[in-house]
Amino acid sequence: MDFNIKTMAEYAAEGKSPEVLFWVGCAGSFDDRAKKITKAFCKILNKIGVEFAVLGQEESCTGDPAKRAGNEFVFQMMALTNIEVLNAYEVKKIVTACPHCFNTLKNEYPSLGGKYEVIHHTQFLRNLMEEGRLKIEGGAFRGKKITFHDPCYLGRANNEYEAPRALLEKLDAELVEMKRCKTNGLCCGAGGAQMFKEPEKGNKDINIERTEEALSFEPKVIATGCPFCNTMMTDGVKHFNKNHEVAVKDIVELLAEAEDL
Repeated sequence: MDFNIKTMAEYAAEGKSPEVLFWVGCAGSFDDRAKKITKAFCKILNKIGVEFAVLGQEESCTGDPAKRAGNEFVFQMMALTNIEVLNAYEVKKIVTACPHCFNTLKNEYPSLGGKYEVIHHTQFLRNLMEEGRLKIEGGAFRGKKITFHDPCYLGRANNEYEAPRALLEKLDAELVEMKRCKTNGLCCGAGGAQMFKEPEKGNKDINIERTEEALSFEPKVIATGCPFCNTMMTDGVKHFNKNHEVAVKDIVELLAEAEDL
């Protein structure tokens, strides 16, 4: 990218603190597809002048997959290591593009001594929009049909349904809701550490079921707010050979495209 992203260590060396810490997460750091989501979010924050930092090499997995897979011991080791780093920098506010990181940092860390204001990236951008700091012009998507897939750990686990939709509505697109949405949403199939294993035998994979439902509305874009969901829905679209007709994109990627970033 054509701008520098500072680490918390660099801010600390200057005796300063950023407005917010961006928790990138494992997917956003290492998965080639999810890296594009990370870059899109950073470009938006840079454009509107939000001072943010990352932990860089000091960031580790939140421990969510270990905990969901039942290994509480490994989870607590990972969490306590992260909490030690975060507390050393006196971090107060964290934003992340991964609902799994969001849920774990927000709901699992406080009991271990890690108490922070944790915000999903769609919530953060909606707040910036309401404050007038982020202005969205959605001409590139005007009239295009978009359906949004609710991430489980943003929606049903944390009761946030409106922030992503508030951003999508600013794109002037035709937002169509799947029958199973919001509190009745269907998982993409990656939650509970299922992302990292092969599915058990059955009649149909969950991501195929979910993608089938999304494609029934003939959208141009399936919007997501989670890198795991993005992977599962992308695989589903490829399964139906629709990847040249239907794009699967995170909301921040759509916003970045609308702003031609």
